Amino acid sequence: MTRTRYTTVAIVLHWAIAALIVANLYLGWRMGFLKGLAQFNLFQLHKSIGVTILLLSVLRLAWRLASPPPAPPPSLAPWEKAASTAVHWAFYGIMIGMPLSGWIVVSTSPLNIPTLLYHLVPWPHFPGVHDLADPARKAVNRAFDITHVTLAFGTLVLLALHLGAVAKHQFVDRKPVLPRMLPFVGGASRLEP
Repeated sequence: MTRTRYTTVAIVLHWAIAALIVANLYLGWRMGFLKGLAQFNLFQLHKSIGVTILLLSVLRLAWRLASPPPAPPPSLAPWEKAASTAVHWAFYGIMIGMPLSGWIVVSTSPLNIPTLLYHLVPWPHFPGVHDLADPARKAVNRAFDITHVTLAFGTLVLLALHLGAVAKHQFVDRKPVLPRMLPFVGGASRLEP
C-alpha cells in the first residue's frame, strides 16, 4: 500500500506559504505606487510576511526531508515527473532565496530602517553585511536587490508552470493530481493498494 496524498502538515504548509507568497508579490508591486507612511507601513508588512515565508519554508523543507511526498501518479510520463521534480525544487530555492535576498537588501540599505515584524517583534539585520564598508555594502545591496526582483519574476514563471501543469493533468488528461494536495478531501494519508 502506498500513500496517494501529501500529509496534513505538508498540505497546510503548502497552502499557507502559497497564500503568503501571492500576497507578498502583490505588496511588493503595490509598494512602488505609495509614498510616505503608507509606503513605510506596507514595506514593514512585506518584510514581516517575507520572514514568515522564510521560516515556514525552512519548516516545510525539513518536513519534506523527514516525510517524503507520495510518489507521482504512475500515469505521468517520465518527462512530466522530471519537470514536476524540477519545478518543486525550484520553488524551494525561491521560497528560501527570495526572503533571504530581501533580508540582505534591507540589512544593507542606506536608509538603515529596522525591521519590526508585525509591529511587534524586532528582527535583526542579516549577519555580516550590515557593518560592511560603504562601497562593499552598496555593491551587496545592488546585487541582492537585483536577485530579489529576479526571483520575484521567477516566482511568477514557476506559478504559471505549476498551475498550468495541475490544470492540464486534472482537467485535460483527467489524471487526478489535484486531490493529492487539496485540504478536506479525504484523509491526508489515504493509502492505495
